[in-house]
Amino acid sequence: MSSTRIPTTAPATYRERLLPGPAGIGAAVLFAVMCGVVVLVSSAVAAIATTVVVLVAGIVLVMVTSPVVEVRGGELRAGHAHIPVALLGDVTELDAAGVRSALGPGFDPRTYACLRTWTKGAVTAPVVDPADPTPSWLVSTRRPSALRAAIEAARTA
Repeated sequence: MSSTRIPTTAPATYRERLLPGPAGIGAAVLFAVMCGVVVLVSSAVAAIATTVVVLVAGIVLVMVTSPVVEVRGGELRAGHAHIPVALLGDVTELDAAGVRSALGPGFDPRTYACLRTWTKGAVTAPVVDPADPTPSWLVSTRRPSALRAAIEAARTA
Protein backbone atom coordinates (compact mmCIF):
# COMPACT_ATOMS: atom_id res chain seq x y z
CA MET A 1 0.00 0.00 0.00
CA SER A 2 1.35 3.39 -0.93
CA SER A 3 0.23 6.82 0.15
CA THR A 4 1.63 8.71 -2.83
CA ARG A 5 -0.51 9.14 -5.88
CA ILE A 6 0.81 8.18 -9.27
CA PRO A 7 -0.81 10.29 -11.98
CA THR A 8 -2.43 8.22 -14.67
CA THR A 9 -4.16 9.23 -17.85
CA ALA A 10 -6.00 5.94 -18.32
CA PRO A 11 -9.77 6.26 -17.98
CA ALA A 12 -11.33 4.80 -14.87
CA THR A 13 -13.20 1.54 -15.45
CA TYR A 14 -15.04 2.07 -12.16
CA ARG A 15 -15.52 5.29 -10.21
CA GLU A 16 -17.72 6.09 -7.25
CA ARG A 17 -17.70 8.92 -4.73
CA LEU A 18 -18.94 7.68 -1.35
CA LEU A 19 -21.30 10.59 -0.64
CA PRO A 20 -23.68 10.43 2.32
CA GLY A 21 -27.23 9.32 1.67
CA PRO A 22 -30.42 11.35 2.19
CA ALA A 23 -30.16 11.16 5.99
CA GLY A 24 -26.66 12.70 5.93
CA ILE A 25 -27.74 15.48 3.59
CA GLY A 26 -30.84 16.05 5.73
CA ALA A 27 -28.65 16.39 8.83
CA ALA A 28 -26.50 19.01 7.07
CA VAL A 29 -29.60 20.98 6.06
CA LEU A 30 -31.03 20.73 9.58
CA PHE A 31 -27.74 21.95 11.07
CA ALA A 32 -27.70 24.94 8.68
CA VAL A 33 -31.29 25.83 9.58
CA MET A 34 -30.55 25.58 13.30
CA CYS A 35 -27.56 27.92 12.88
CA GLY A 36 -29.89 30.35 11.12
CA VAL A 37 -32.41 30.11 13.96
CA VAL A 38 -29.71 30.97 16.49
CA VAL A 39 -28.85 34.13 14.53
CA LEU A 40 -32.53 35.02 14.03
CA VAL A 41 -32.51 37.09 17.24
CA SER A 42 -30.29 39.68 15.52
CA SER A 43 -32.11 39.90 12.16
CA ALA A 44 -33.92 37.85 9.56
CA VAL A 45 -31.39 38.81 6.88
CA ALA A 46 -28.50 37.61 9.06
CA ALA A 47 -30.39 34.37 9.75
CA ILE A 48 -30.94 33.67 6.06
CA ALA A 49 -27.33 34.56 5.21
CA THR A 50 -26.03 32.32 8.01
CA THR A 51 -28.20 29.43 6.86
CA VAL A 52 -27.01 29.75 3.27
CA VAL A 53 -23.32 30.09 4.22
CA VAL A 54 -23.42 27.13 6.63
CA LEU A 55 -25.29 25.00 4.08
CA VAL A 56 -22.84 25.78 1.27
CA ALA A 57 -19.87 25.18 3.62
CA GLY A 58 -21.42 21.86 4.69
CA ILE A 59 -21.94 20.71 1.11
CA VAL A 60 -18.37 21.65 0.18
CA LEU A 61 -17.06 19.84 3.28
CA VAL A 62 -19.01 16.70 2.41
CA MET A 63 -17.74 16.75 -1.19
CA VAL A 64 -14.12 17.27 -0.16
CA THR A 65 -14.09 14.63 2.57
CA SER A 66 -16.03 11.90 0.72
CA PRO A 67 -13.54 9.33 -0.59
CA VAL A 68 -13.46 8.22 -4.20
CA VAL A 69 -13.26 4.52 -5.01
CA GLU A 70 -12.01 3.76 -8.50
CA VAL A 71 -10.23 1.25 -10.67
CA ARG A 72 -7.86 3.03 -13.04
CA GLY A 73 -4.61 2.16 -14.74
CA GLY A 74 -4.40 -1.29 -13.17
CA GLU A 75 -4.87 0.03 -9.63
CA LEU A 76 -7.62 0.02 -7.05
CA ARG A 77 -7.85 3.44 -5.41
CA ALA A 78 -9.86 3.96 -2.26
CA GLY A 79 -9.55 7.32 -0.56
CA HIS A 80 -5.88 8.32 -0.49
CA ALA A 81 -4.50 4.79 -0.87
CA HIS A 82 -3.97 2.69 -3.95
CA ILE A 83 -2.72 -0.78 -4.78
CA PRO A 84 -2.07 -2.57 -8.08
CA VAL A 85 -4.88 -5.04 -8.73
CA ALA A 86 -2.26 -7.67 -9.53
CA LEU A 87 -1.37 -7.69 -5.81
CA LEU A 88 -4.95 -8.52 -4.77
CA GLY A 89 -6.33 -12.02 -4.40
CA ASP A 90 -9.88 -13.13 -5.03
CA VAL A 91 -12.37 -10.31 -4.52
CA THR A 92 -15.39 -11.05 -2.35
CA GLU A 93 -18.61 -9.03 -2.42
CA LEU A 94 -20.16 -8.22 0.96
CA ASP A 95 -23.65 -7.09 1.87
CA ALA A 96 -24.44 -5.26 5.14
CA ALA A 97 -24.33 -8.49 7.16
CA GLY A 98 -21.06 -9.49 5.48
CA VAL A 99 -19.48 -6.13 6.38
CA ARG A 100 -20.57 -6.54 10.02
CA SER A 101 -19.12 -10.04 10.04
CA ALA A 102 -15.85 -8.90 8.44
CA LEU A 103 -15.49 -6.27 11.17
CA GLY A 104 -16.23 -8.80 13.90
CA PRO A 105 -13.92 -10.60 16.32
CA GLY A 106 -11.63 -11.95 13.60
CA PHE A 107 -10.94 -8.52 12.06
CA ASP A 108 -7.23 -7.88 11.51
CA PRO A 109 -6.47 -4.25 12.46
CA ARG A 110 -3.76 -4.13 9.77
CA THR A 111 -6.46 -4.38 7.09
CA TYR A 112 -6.82 -1.26 4.97
CA ALA A 113 -10.44 -0.21 5.47
CA CYS A 114 -12.11 2.57 3.51
CA LEU A 115 -15.57 2.29 5.03
CA ARG A 116 -18.58 4.59 5.22
CA THR A 117 -21.56 3.64 7.34
CA TRP A 118 -24.08 4.95 4.84
CA THR A 119 -22.98 2.46 2.17
CA LYS A 120 -24.28 -0.99 2.98
CA GLY A 121 -22.07 -2.99 0.63
CA ALA A 122 -18.34 -3.53 0.32
CA VAL A 123 -15.70 -5.68 -1.30
CA THR A 124 -12.76 -7.35 0.36
CA ALA A 125 -9.64 -8.87 -1.13
CA PRO A 126 -6.50 -10.35 0.41
CA VAL A 127 -3.17 -8.74 -0.46
CA VAL A 128 -0.96 -11.41 -2.03
CA ASP A 129 2.29 -9.42 -1.83
CA PRO A 130 4.33 -11.06 0.98
CA ALA A 131 6.31 -7.81 1.47
CA ASP A 132 3.16 -5.80 2.22
CA PRO A 133 2.20 -5.79 5.92
CA THR A 134 -1.44 -5.11 5.00
CA PRO A 135 -3.22 -8.48 4.88
CA SER A 136 -6.30 -7.31 2.96
CA TRP A 137 -8.42 -4.41 1.75
CA LEU A 138 -12.03 -3.74 2.79
CA VAL A 139 -13.68 -1.05 0.69
CA SER A 140 -17.22 0.36 0.90
CA THR A 141 -19.26 0.60 -2.28
CA ARG A 142 -22.89 0.90 -3.25
CA ARG A 143 -22.25 -1.48 -6.19
CA PRO A 144 -20.11 -4.40 -4.96
CA SER A 145 -20.61 -6.53 -8.07
CA ALA A 146 -19.56 -3.71 -10.42
CA LEU A 147 -16.43 -2.93 -8.36
CA ARG A 148 -15.51 -6.62 -8.22
CA ALA A 149 -15.96 -6.97 -11.98
CA ALA A 150 -13.82 -3.88 -12.62
CA ILE A 151 -11.01 -5.20 -10.41
CA GLU A 152 -11.08 -8.59 -12.10
CA ALA A 153 -11.18 -7.01 -15.58
CA ALA A 154 -8.22 -4.78 -14.73
CA ARG A 155 -6.29 -7.78 -13.43
CA THR A 156 -6.71 -9.69 -16.69
CA ALA A 157 -5.96 -6.65 -18.90
